[in-house]
Amino acid sequence: MSTAYTGPSASVNAVRPGRTRMRNFDLPLVLAVTTLLMLGLLMVYSASIALGDGPRYAAYGRYYFILRHGIFISTGVVVAVVTLTIPVQTWEKIAVPLFMVSLAMMVVVLVPGIGREVNGARRWIPLGPINFQPSELMKLAAVVYAANYTVRKQEHMQAFMRGFMPMAFALGMVGMLLLLEPDLGAFMVIVAIAIGVLFMGGINGKYFSGLLASLFGMFLLLIWLSPWRRARLFAYLDPWNDANAYGSAYQLSHSLIAFGRGEWLGVGLGASVEKLHYLPEAHTDFLMAVVGEELGFVGVLLVVGLFGVVVQRGFDIGRQAIAMERTFAGLAAHGVAMWFGVQAFINMGVCLGLLPTKGLTLPLMSYGGSGIVMNLAALALLLRVDIENRILMRGGRV
Repeated sequence: MSTAYTGPSASVNAVRPGRTRMRNFDLPLVLAVTTLLMLGLLMVYSASIALGDGPRYAAYGRYYFILRHGIFISTGVVVAVVTLTIPVQTWEKIAVPLFMVSLAMMVVVLVPGIGREVNGARRWIPLGPINFQPSELMKLAAVVYAANYTVRKQEHMQAFMRGFMPMAFALGMVGMLLLLEPDLGAFMVIVAIAIGVLFMGGINGKYFSGLLASLFGMFLLLIWLSPWRRARLFAYLDPWNDANAYGSAYQLSHSLIAFGRGEWLGVGLGASVEKLHYLPEAHTDFLMAVVGEELGFVGVLLVVGLFGVVVQRGFDIGRQAIAMERTFAGLAAHGVAMWFGVQAFINMGVCLGLLPTKGLTLPLMSYGGSGIVMNLAALALLLRVDIENRILMRGGRV
């Protein structure tokens, strides 16, 4: 009978199972984000290929949107790589200046002659061949500012004047500027980020409930005082009414038709009928309708599942950071997770007729330069939190 060798090399092999096999980054998060980006690129191409045949985009050509979207993704990846090199501690230091810069840019966008107006909304600042949307930067600023505010005011989070009112005033300023653009969808996302971070940071329950009630009352008041918002709400409640189907509910009714045509497995990639000038903005706000028509219920479920992975990993990374007493990092990770979860939910809810129509894109997938770049920058911040968590768990320093 042979005996096993027990020399020096065998001793080395014996200790290997005890070594950590932890990766340097969160692989499920990276895979989910990459899949969403690639699927979005494919669907933007499918949704925009026929736009060049219409009079509005005839001068652009068939590949205008897909080429620009590819450039936006490439730019976003470069920005994400740069963001990944910035320590979380630095984000904590620049949180307030970043918020103030974002607020100033939202003021600038409203100045006549500077801000660009499209369909009655003034949301963009022209920067040569591209248009920058300050509200997208504000989403990132809201994440780090709310996290920083919660850490700085931790001992006053139960107080009204020193803990609650300063953040309420900051949100009021942001809300006022966004409603002047107007951009109610972005306002809802930013408010969700801020109050979500405050809630996790331990704000007084009564003040939190009061803030939610006030915001809900403000939302109802805005709808009541704005005829076109009232029309959208009533159209959303009855999209198949003849007056609504050809008016305020035109996009919603065609979005529902697209989902209905897709059934379980879809009509096939590139075979959508609704994108042929029936469904407006199919490559931006209503990209999910094209996914539903061409890829069916299976495709929609895949997208929902991928966003679920992003949100779940974001909360797990944040919880790990807080467990290691890295409160700012943990709250920032939670803020990013809430951003993607809330915005994706609103966009999908609008496309499916669950929510009134809002001008809000699907993160990582819809056509749009500022959105893609800021999405990737936020995810790079989340990944940076995760990388620092792993370094600390190995006994290193950040």
